[in-house]
Amino acid sequence: MFLGLVRNHNQGRRVRYLEYEAYEPLALKAFERIDDEVRRRWPGVRMALHHRTGRLEIGEASVAIVTASPHRGDGFAACRYVIERVKQIVPVWKREYFEGGDVWIEGATADPDDQRARAEAERIACA
Repeated sequence: MFLGLVRNHNQGRRVRYLEYEAYEPLALKAFERIDDEVRRRWPGVRMALHHRTGRLEIGEASVAIVTASPHRGDGFAACRYVIERVKQIVPVWKREYFEGGDVWIEGATADPDDQRARAEAERIACA
């Protein structure tokens, strides 16, 4: 299981809180695609994925990923793969509020069909 928590710092700034926005219909399609990719790459693995939206305070979970597998190595690799693909292809945008201002953090930019991006996610997951 992986829980992504809101950090109190980023790029040398003290973060106060975050706000997430998503385009839900496409985000859910991206979740389904990631699930399909996981099932093809690790046939025995099942996963669950949830990403929150709205205002999140420091220490709150923004993303939750759970994998179940007969073999722990496959489960851990699949979990890591899921978060990498979320960052690549899921239309979720993060606005970071820090002392002195706020900034939008670039969200997913990869084409879901880009095989190089998918291979990079797998390389990171299986390192």
